[in-house]
Parts: sequence; C-alpha cells; structure tokens
Amino acid sequence: MFKSLYKRCLYLAGHRSSKYYLAIISFVESSFFPIPPDVMVVPMVISKKNDYIKIFFITTIFSVLGGILGYLIGAFFNEFGDHIMDFYGYEDKLSHITENLIDSDGFYAWLGILFLAGFTPLPYKVFTIASGLIGFNFFIFVFISLVSRGSRFFIVSYLSYKFGDLFSKYVDKNGSKWFSIIGILIVIIGIITYQILKSNV
Repeated sequence: MFKSLYKRCLYLAGHRSSKYYLAIISFVESSFFPIPPDVMVVPMVISKKNDYIKIFFITTIFSVLGGILGYLIGAFFNEFGDHIMDFYGYEDKLSHITENLIDSDGFYAWLGILFLAGFTPLPYKVFTIASGLIGFNFFIFVFISLVSRGSRFFIVSYLSYKFGDLFSKYVDKNGSKWFSIIGILIVIIGIITYQILKSNV
C-alpha cells in the first residue's frame, strides 16, 4: 500500500496542477496520511527551480494547517485519534510519555519532542493528535509547528534548488539520518540554552 501511495505522489509531482496536489498532500500528511510531502517537493523544485520559494511556502502553510486538524482530532475526536496513533504503533509509547508531562520541565520536553516530530522523519501526525489529547497550548503548538515544518521544508526546497538530482539521490539514501541528527542537535542546543537561562534567573 505504502509503495503504491509513494508512486502516486511522485506522479502527482509531475502533474500540471502539482501545486494544488502538493497542498492537499501536505495538509493530510499532518493528520493521517503516511507519505511525507518531501516526496513531491524534491522533484517539483528540480523541475521548476524558480518556484522553490513558492513550493516551500505551500508545503509549510498547508502542513501546519493539517497539523491544526490533527490537534483538533486529538482534542475533540479522541477515539478517531487513538485509531490513527495505534495504526502507526505509537499509542502505548505516547501514553508513557504524556504521563510525565505534568510540570514545567515536562512542558519544555514536549516542546522538544514536537519540534523533532515536525523536523525529522518521526510521524508528525501522531504528535499533532497527541498535542490535542493532552491539551497542549494551542498557540505554542502552532508556533513550534511553523518553525519545525518551515525549517525542514525550506532546507529540502533550497537544497533541491541548489543541487538538483544530486540532492535527490542523497535524500533517498541518507535523508532520514541527517534530518534526525540535525533535529536532535537543535533540541540539545535549545535544552542547554534553557538550562543556562534557568540557572541565571
């Protein structure tokens, strides 16, 4: 199933209405769809280099809007949200994580987790739903989603624009690993900064 969906997304990337399909895929991927929009972003930027900024904005905006839908699913349609998380094998894992999010440090821990979910290959949709389930601050959720999703899609768009097929081949082989490493480094820097500021208060 995943392979056929992947191929379908690649096909849509070459469609004359590819930007509209990109918006749809970016939206649904943030709440339930399994194929990330990067699959469309890379070939679209390579074939339409002058549009890489527009492609970046479309992907980011609709991905965050889809994330808001995921948040609302978690907040108001718990059973449906549970089914989605169970489908991706995260329901039990997240229940252990969210049990500990009861103090200020837990709040900042979820910030880091949410950023990683938006930036790395972690299933972002699972964490958008979980944010709604635990009643995480909605406005902070939207802000972190914009930062993490925007950072990821800008990097993908810009490097596709700059290096073309070379970047496409590299992403296929090593993209998940390097996005994870970069995301973790950013979170570590954030934690260190928070601890320094906290100790100086």
